[in-house]
Amino acid sequence: MPIKLPSTLPAYNVLKDEGVMVMDEDQAARQDIRPLRIGLLNLMPKKIQTENQFARLIGATPLQIDLQLIRMSEHQTKTTAAEHMAEFYRPFQEVRDEKFDGLIITGAPIEHLDFEDVTYWDELREVMDWTQTNVHSTFGVCWGGMAMINHFHGVQKHILPAKAFGCFRHTNLAPSSPYLNGFSDDCVIPVSRWTEMKQSEIDAASGLVTLLGSDLAGPCLVEDPDHRALYIFNHFEYDSGTLKEEYDRDVKDGTPINVPMNYYPADDPSQKPQNRWRSHAHLLYGNWVNRIYQTTKFNMDEIGT
Repeated sequence: MPIKLPSTLPAYNVLKDEGVMVMDEDQAARQDIRPLRIGLLNLMPKKIQTENQFARLIGATPLQIDLQLIRMSEHQTKTTAAEHMAEFYRPFQEVRDEKFDGLIITGAPIEHLDFEDVTYWDELREVMDWTQTNVHSTFGVCWGGMAMINHFHGVQKHILPAKAFGCFRHTNLAPSSPYLNGFSDDCVIPVSRWTEMKQSEIDAASGLVTLLGSDLAGPCLVEDPDHRALYIFNHFEYDSGTLKEEYDRDVKDGTPINVPMNYYPADDPSQKPQNRWRSHAHLLYGNWVNRIYQTTKFNMDEIGT
């Protein structure tokens, strides 16, 4: 089954050219099936790139997905055209009375700020509380996952002495988890952050289960059954060239940065980077979508009850 997207959204043609099944509103209306309604609360500055990345992953399952793009109500992006935002995004306050099978809360390049100093923190806290009544399953990614685990459990983020940057090998800590169905004993995941969550503090919180972790990069994927949520602190969704773009940007700006670990052949940035995480990325998000399909309410009004 395809993912349902507006035919004018840039991701529509990007995914179609890649062989991902996509359909527009008219095609979807002719199918006698309830699609899974998944929201993307996009906090990243490069909105279109992020849309493509997550649509690619959740659109690669046999299920029909209705992707809804959501933004913070008051925060205005300076890096994406206002016309794009007006046409494809709705503010949270406009969707707060609606129900969703799933919600992805993306990362944001604001790790250096305390949570309380983020301009939209109060509204984001409202969003996170809203997921408990209006969303069946929520996936917090990178800073979004850190924000959720802090909000619900008080787990703090900690500044790293140097940026964790590169492709780090992670261990499968819960092979029987439905979210890790098909996973190898270990896998490679892109990491790009200045902060970390400590495993000891996650272990001290009630009900949290770490599914993927790394000796070098720390905990990665955490399940929170009581809040019907997953938190991932790294970037399975990254394109092959995303770390390169970040590295080249910092080099150009004169920002001190190490060559991303285990990313370029022989760690040589003149070489073409290698993607060694794509298959596990599709597995994880496919498993999440499948889990939603198996457990969500057919009557969407019953979600959260």
